[in-house]
Amino acid sequence: MRWAIRLGRIAGIEVRIHVTFFLLLGYLGLAGYHAEGMRGALELMLLACVVFACVLLHEFGHAFAARRCGIRTPDITLFPFGGVARIERMPENPRQEIFIALAGPAVNVIIATVLWAVLAVSGHAVPTEQTGMAGTLAYEVMSVNVMLLLFNLIPAFPMDGGRVLRALLATRLDHGRATRIAAHIGQALAVALGMVGVFGISIRAHEIAPNPMLIVVAFFVFMAAANEAGAVQLQSVTRGLSVAAAMVTDFRALPRNASLGEASDLLLHTSQHEFPVTDPDGTLRGIFTRSDLVVALREGGPEASVLGVMREGFPIVHPRTPFDEGFRLMQQSGTTVLPVTDEEGRLVGLFTMENIGEMLMVRSAIAQSRRGR
Repeated sequence: MRWAIRLGRIAGIEVRIHVTFFLLLGYLGLAGYHAEGMRGALELMLLACVVFACVLLHEFGHAFAARRCGIRTPDITLFPFGGVARIERMPENPRQEIFIALAGPAVNVIIATVLWAVLAVSGHAVPTEQTGMAGTLAYEVMSVNVMLLLFNLIPAFPMDGGRVLRALLATRLDHGRATRIAAHIGQALAVALGMVGVFGISIRAHEIAPNPMLIVVAFFVFMAAANEAGAVQLQSVTRGLSVAAAMVTDFRALPRNASLGEASDLLLHTSQHEFPVTDPDGTLRGIFTRSDLVVALREGGPEASVLGVMREGFPIVHPRTPFDEGFRLMQQSGTTVLPVTDEEGRLVGLFTMENIGEMLMVRSAIAQSRRGR
């Protein structure tokens, strides 16, 4: 994923943190400094780091539950407003989905219970002026885990409660329709959160005080719900298909000794946005996009070679590669095109995001036509 920093691997799962987390950390540090000086800044930043450790444990709860169901989790990414455990596939069995969805909140229950027990034994179940920094931190982390538990159990996407709702609906409805219902509820919730964030009233009576953080959370919830619905629609439309169903077979390739000027001529006289570079025998050497070409023309001029522009080291798929695997490789590589080669390594097609979108439109229109009969 772009803008995500790799922290390491735990139990075979790659852990990443998005760079925007450090922006949040800086914002909290400034807020704490303005309120209580350096001590306040450090305490607030420490709380944020401990809370995100709890979020990471929450996501590992999902990952380990998925592993029990025979589903791998390649990576976990931490964002400013939560974490995402990217499991390879959603289980077809609704009971397994409920088990995976509830495993994360169960971790929050365990953390909150353990902290409450420790505080109760130490006589600080309710913080007072005599409660030290460690006790105050433990109480705040316990409270945050309770809030995370309650928030994640809301029956709307992208929260875990939304996945439970989708699984329950899927026992009576088809998977796609169940997902759309849960996603629409999530988007309605996001709109409500956004309205509260824009027109929220502060603690001081009768004072309008917009809450930027709540607005950002609302945006995150809305987009995550839309992405979930889109991903399920993609799965339903492409189930059982291979890369060959969406690859471009009518394309022009450039020889390895071509110049950027020749590439620009090809750009102007065709509708292609991606340009493969091949050897005389058709073996793929590299590939570059329209944006790569424009940048290279500014820097090197039309006489420069395409060899200095083309990209290498990207995933290569075959016509029989399952569609969902090819799409996942495209997302992981952060590109809009993957070359398709045969068993001898010769280029036979281009698997492009543009063609995927067109294929989805056509197949969706056909499906709607059949339902209307």
